[in-house]
Amino acid sequence: MQRIINFILRYRNAFLYSFLALISLVITVRSHSYHQSKFFNSSKWLTGNVYGTASDISSYFNLREENDRLVNENERLRRMLFNAENAVIEPLDSSLVDYEVLSARLVKNSFTSPRNYVTIDKGKNQGVGQDMGVITTKGILGIVENVSNNFATVQSVLNTKSNINAKIKHSNYFGSLVWDANDYTVVQLVDIPRLVPLVVGDTIVTGGMSSIFPEDVPVGVIKRYDLNASKSFYNIDVELFNDMVNIKNVYLIENKNREEIKALESATSNE
Repeated sequence: MQRIINFILRYRNAFLYSFLALISLVITVRSHSYHQSKFFNSSKWLTGNVYGTASDISSYFNLREENDRLVNENERLRRMLFNAENAVIEPLDSSLVDYEVLSARLVKNSFTSPRNYVTIDKGKNQGVGQDMGVITTKGILGIVENVSNNFATVQSVLNTKSNINAKIKHSNYFGSLVWDANDYTVVQLVDIPRLVPLVVGDTIVTGGMSSIFPEDVPVGVIKRYDLNASKSFYNIDVELFNDMVNIKNVYLIENKNREEIKALESATSNE
């Protein structure tokens, strides 16, 4: 306490000067409208800047929450998109849903080896199952291959074992989407017959002929094409919409009719 008293006594002149200056400022502002206007405008500017800075800081720390909200909103919208025929019912009746959509995040990404896989942060406990399709907001990513309780590995389209049904948009010409392991930005569409008219820049989408992906999920655009050795089919390079190096949030697609389709196809092939 004595130190505080000594400090006040030591700087009493400075304190007295500051106190008198404050009183003078208050009297000046209160007695002149011009000074009042300047003072209040300045105080509003200062207050606005303080609140603006506080808002920016708060927004920064709320980015994760906002991102999660947007991901959940995209999940709902994609569920409606993939079940467009039933989308007049909101919320969708689960008994009418053909495709379920589940969001997840990548915890590991691979794109430099011939057989690339990515790992996501959801597994059996969250409803993830083998052979579910995986996409991003831009396009196709791959297919779930192995699942643990809380994680899953996804066979990327950048995998020499990958083989996905795809087509030229707004047409019924189907082929197989594969990867030659040469360029992580480009995959190949094969088995498109030579009679098909092609244009560089044409959009490639999923064909819907498998029980994994819905039809018309974006893949990429034709970068170049030529005829194969037999001159019967095109070899088509497709530049991916996805930036395979920079992926964080993904969406898993479950075809609710997949098991029924597989059982029917198996029974038919055994006849």
